Order: sequence, then structure tokens, then C-alpha cells
Amino acid sequence: MTRYRAEPAISISSLNKWYGSFQVLKNIDLRIEPGERIVICGPSGSGKSTLIRCVNRLEEHQSGSISVNGIVLNDSLKNLDAIRRDVGMVFQHFNLFPHLTVKENCALPQILSRGTKRRDAEELAMHFLTKVRIPEQADKYPGQLSGGQQQRVAIARALCMTPKIMLFDEPTSALDPEMVKEVLDTMVALAEDGMTMIVVTHEMGFARKVADRVVFMEAGEIVEIGNPDAFFAGAKSQRTRKFLGDIML
Repeated sequence: MTRYRAEPAISISSLNKWYGSFQVLKNIDLRIEPGERIVICGPSGSGKSTLIRCVNRLEEHQSGSISVNGIVLNDSLKNLDAIRRDVGMVFQHFNLFPHLTVKENCALPQILSRGTKRRDAEELAMHFLTKVRIPEQADKYPGQLSGGQQQRVAIARALCMTPKIMLFDEPTSALDPEMVKEVLDTMVALAEDGMTMIVVTHEMGFARKVADRVVFMEAGEIVEIGNPDAFFAGAKSQRTRKFLGDIML
């Protein structure tokens, strides 16, 4: 019998979501423990991004339940605010302010949302820019950076809000191939620090190296979950095996 800690980082139960008459998520059940690294993969349109966007209510689900660190995601603005304080998110596109420097991009959310003093916000910004290995870019503007560097700024900006959980929505899909490694290396370092992470990605090398469990989704359903060794070497579902065969050609 699997032994769980008393309170998961994220608990998703019987989650369903529709866009009009189209059901994009179907009875999703997923429990993620503190410090666990989960990679979600699957074909385009399988509901992967929608699922993680439901965790901080960037997408609203119609039935089922989500809780984050014991806080239920519901219509309570207080609960939603508490959950969003605990959950950081990095998107496919960097969404940096082009007219602000890298350091200002990382400091401004702290100042606006938490009332942090500018000096303290900039000090924390430099701490996390150093963590993602680009402190020397602090006074440049996003347009002066490569795509990989911009994505690392986006990661640093999310970390400046000191989240307990990080969600990554295909963070390398908008990057040129030569820039992918630098972003994945940054994410590997975060994982080694014990950050709870959910990563939607097609980077199977990252999944093998970092994931505690790999989740395969198709047509809005979780088809299979397994540790990387079992998932890649002995996937049980024919749908999973076909996906892996296609993506790893």
C-alpha cells in the first residue's frame, strides 16, 4: 500500500472541464506530494496545458475538486489569492515587459502585488537572476537577450514570488533548438533544490532525468502514470507506446 503524507501539495479529484459542448478534461484524478516532480506529456489537444492552468484558475473547471496545500480552489477570492501566492507559473512565451530591464521585470511584481520595497525587491531579483545564471543581464532589456535567456528571466521572475509549487507550460516549445538546453538545465537545478514541479513538455530526456512520475494524457484523460523507468521501458497502454514511438523516432 502506498503511504502518503498527511497533506499533498496538489490534490485533483474527478476534475471535468468543458469548452461549450466539448469536454477537454474527463474525470482527472491526480495527487502530487510536496517536492515531487511530475512531467505531463501527450499529443497536442490532450488537455495537458488546460489541466495545469486549472490549478491556479487561469482556466475554470466545471466539476470535481482541486486543493493546493490543503486550500480548496473554489469561488472564494481569499482561497484563490492564497493558492496563487503558493503557485508560480512559466508559460511558452516569456511575457516580459519590453520597456523594463530584466531586473525591473523581476522586481515589479513583488512591488505591485506584495508592497515590497524597491530595494528589497531588486535584491531578491538579483538573487534569483544569479540562481538562473544570468545576473550579468540584469540591466539589459528583454529585446537584447536570446530566447533562452528571456525564458530564464521568466523563471527568475516567478521564483521572486517565492512559490512552493512551480508549473511549467511547455517552457521550451517557443525556443530554437540550441536554446532549449540552457532552460532545461535551469529547471533541472530547481528540481534538485526540491521544488514541487509540474512540467508539461515533450522533452523526454528531461522527463527521464528529473521526473518522479510521468503522466501521459490523451483526449482529456490520464491514460497512464508511472516512474520514468517503467514508463519508458514498459508502458502498459498501447496508446502510450504509440505516442512514445512517434515522439522518440
